[in-house]
Amino acid sequence: MITGRTQNLGVIGWPIAHSLSPVIQNAAIEAAGVDYNYTALPVAPENLAAAVAGLKALNYRGWNVTIPHKAAIMPLLDEVDKAAKIIGAVNTVVNDNGRLTGYNTDYLGFMGALNSRGIELSGKTAVLLGAGGAARAVVWGLLQAGTAEVVLAVRNPAKAQPLVEDFSPYGRVTVCHWAEDLFTEQLRKCSLLVNTTPLGMTPQVEACPPVVWEALNPKAFVYDIIYTPAQTRFLREARQHGYEAVNGEEMLAGQGAAALELWTGCQPDLDCMQKALHQALG
Repeated sequence: MITGRTQNLGVIGWPIAHSLSPVIQNAAIEAAGVDYNYTALPVAPENLAAAVAGLKALNYRGWNVTIPHKAAIMPLLDEVDKAAKIIGAVNTVVNDNGRLTGYNTDYLGFMGALNSRGIELSGKTAVLLGAGGAARAVVWGLLQAGTAEVVLAVRNPAKAQPLVEDFSPYGRVTVCHWAEDLFTEQLRKCSLLVNTTPLGMTPQVEACPPVVWEALNPKAFVYDIIYTPAQTRFLREARQHGYEAVNGEEMLAGQGAAALELWTGCQPDLDCMQKALHQALG
């Protein structure tokens, strides 16, 4: 029941009607029995500054941030967490009595699916397909886990170079073209293969990064951060070749759980959030 004491939370983006964050967050709020309410808030890019000021004035406890505001919101905040600064994106804002702090929980959500399976990456090699905005949180999570080398396999190495430069102070990050022999060599030795590109996402469900599955380390774990559809062509091919694989559902639920913990101080029921998400996805 929403009362005058209920604390408000939300997610801002443009567009936002497709967001499943209200589904998973309100399921976790109900399960925890805390007095919060979470809604989707459409904010056009030209209204971002006004929206942040308005949410602060309305005493919102916090909000998630999605496309296209993750970088643009950073100068509007009082403080930005170290991880969010390095990643270059904020996906969670906490309002502490008018002081706004930005965090990035995407990398925590990404790592959660690996940690829950006991996948050890310390001293290992990970290959990432793509080097866009989504890859930045993944790279940070892997470097924090002690991954020895993160290889960015891309169509345009020159475009990936800024990411390499940004993250090289924190660990070994290299880049290769996915049509080069070097890509095949990296597949042979990697322990983790991650698709961070939109290839395979609805509606282009038959698109797929060019992976030579026969070259991939037989013991590698495969991860696609896409969750619509639940099984991309990339994941289908990985499983057909005998690889254990996971999609992005756990990452989405995990980043939401980390955000909810920042706002409420309680540890959310991650299983409940994943179940609600899976049901919403049909």
